[in-house]
Amino acid sequence: MTTDAFLADCRARLAFDLLANTWNAVVLWALRDGPRRPVELRERIGGISSKVLTETLRRLQFNGLVDRRALPGAPPRVEYRLTALGRSFLAPIDAVGAWAFEHGDEVMAAQEFGEARAEARRGRLGESGA
Repeated sequence: MTTDAFLADCRARLAFDLLANTWNAVVLWALRDGPRRPVELRERIGGISSKVLTETLRRLQFNGLVDRRALPGAPPRVEYRLTALGRSFLAPIDAVGAWAFEHGDEVMAAQEFGEARAEARRGRLGESGA
């Protein structure tokens, strides 16, 4: 990979765009064991609204990572499953998750340090402006 791999119009940005949305990776991971109906996905994931789940599934379907299948019977029902392309994206998601597990405490400590510095800075500005 060259250093230009992350510039405009590069394919790597496609993957980063997919990873940038938190729910994309979560929904893909929730589908890793097989097809699920939307209600099953919401129960499995937790904390996702129906609207956001629907938007995410449509986005993943648009990008070719998820397939939507209508189920026979009444009332109408659908299920979603990973495509081969979606299944191939599980390895990078797993790698990012492993990195987060290994380095999550360091990131949170850096965030806490940054928040403390910002609070101290605000306190100094407040004292000088009084």
